[in-house]
Amino acid sequence: MAIVEELLRAEEDGAISFGNHKLAQKAKKEESLQAGDVYKVKTYQAMTKLEKDGMFLYESVPGTSVVGFKETDKGVEFAAEGNEDSQITIGLKEDTEYEVFVGGTSIGRMSTGLGGKLSLSVELGAVGEVPVKVVQA
Repeated sequence: MAIVEELLRAEEDGAISFGNHKLAQKAKKEESLQAGDVYKVKTYQAMTKLEKDGMFLYESVPGTSVVGFKETDKGVEFAAEGNEDSQITIGLKEDTEYEVFVGGTSIGRMSTGLGGKLSLSVELGAVGEVPVKVVQA
């Protein structure tokens, strides 16, 4: 199970895990994790949002629990779990094309606009953790 009881935690491999899609009431936590970066998470059943140093990184509607969230200069990867299918938006580089993999299968190429956001739908209901990988094309 991907639920992160402490809402936000650093993993030994440098990744972070965050969110709790089972919460009925909004919860939030702000913490300085790796390399002094400050992460802020807001989460509950309806929405999960993550910021790093005040910049948008991740949002899902409805809420998700995310494990192993890793950022690189070429993209991000993580595993998400939720009660139902979710719309996920990720903050990436502006005006850049990415190949998106969900559950290990490519769902095609997508481009970010001026704001650097990329949105995708992920089928999560009763599936368990679903791996997502977004790599610069």
